[in-house]
Amino acid sequence: MSESKAIGIDFGGTSVKLAIVSGAELVSDIHRIPTQDFDNPDDLIARINQEINLMCEENPGASAVGIGVPGAVDYGAGVTYKLTNVKGWSEVPLRDIMQEQTGLPTVLDNDANCMAFAEWKYGAASGYRHAVCVTLGTGVGGGLILNGELFRGGAYAAGEIGQMSVDLNGVEGPYGNSGALERYIGNRQIEEMAKELYRTNGALAPEDCSPENLATLAAKGDVIAVSVWQNVANYLGACLMSVVYLLNPEVIVVGGGVSHSGNLLFDPLKKKLQDTLTLECFENLTVVPARYGNTAGILGSSAMALDLLEN
Repeated sequence: MSESKAIGIDFGGTSVKLAIVSGAELVSDIHRIPTQDFDNPDDLIARINQEINLMCEENPGASAVGIGVPGAVDYGAGVTYKLTNVKGWSEVPLRDIMQEQTGLPTVLDNDANCMAFAEWKYGAASGYRHAVCVTLGTGVGGGLILNGELFRGGAYAAGEIGQMSVDLNGVEGPYGNSGALERYIGNRQIEEMAKELYRTNGALAPEDCSPENLATLAAKGDVIAVSVWQNVANYLGACLMSVVYLLNPEVIVVGGGVSHSGNLLFDPLKKKLQDTLTLECFENLTVVPARYGNTAGILGSSAMALDLLEN
């Protein structure tokens, strides 16, 4: 008997990515739709369904649809709230619209939850019952696996690690939450931090202060670039320290573009946690990079869709 297949959709501010998935394997090409080409939800949803029909003609047999979106979701009602970097997507009943138009059972969730679900089902958190998954990119997101289940919280808003404070008197977050983590280690904030560190050290900042280039410079021995990653690790570690004391996870999985810096981030991050956690918490904690990169949202959303069928 062949494995069940589902359509996984990763809805981003730049593009919507779709693929047919069986288990942890993509069994179709990834189809991409430029998000900003569409002025309203109806037109983009229609285009997504055109792509789904095309994919299913080429590779029939998908039995469900999973969608991960960048922003808050009412998981129970299947409704998007305001989506990050996507205009006009406020209170859209996306799950029911897609279910009606495709004729397939559909699940809708936050994209960080989809990443966490993919890592727990197939990736770096596989085999653990208690996991914290963090995504580092434009912002900072998170997903929680507690007692062997994805934990969404009372209003389906759990896991927003990027909104947790690392400084009571720090930079104000979007909700009046002073010291919000993503105000310190989002992509743009890392670039600004680097430029300031070069300036205060009397050095000329490189034209490209992106996290990717800072990792390259640090690997070549640029001491200021190395100090940027030390700072990023300190901020992230301060936040994760609180998370560990609250939840006592077995594993922390760190993904997203910033995590590609490798040991430049992970070595000082582990040291920060070792210095600030009790022996019991630290010795029973594993900190690892995510297994999946750009396909995490597709894999996680499709896995959620197949779980919906099974349950």
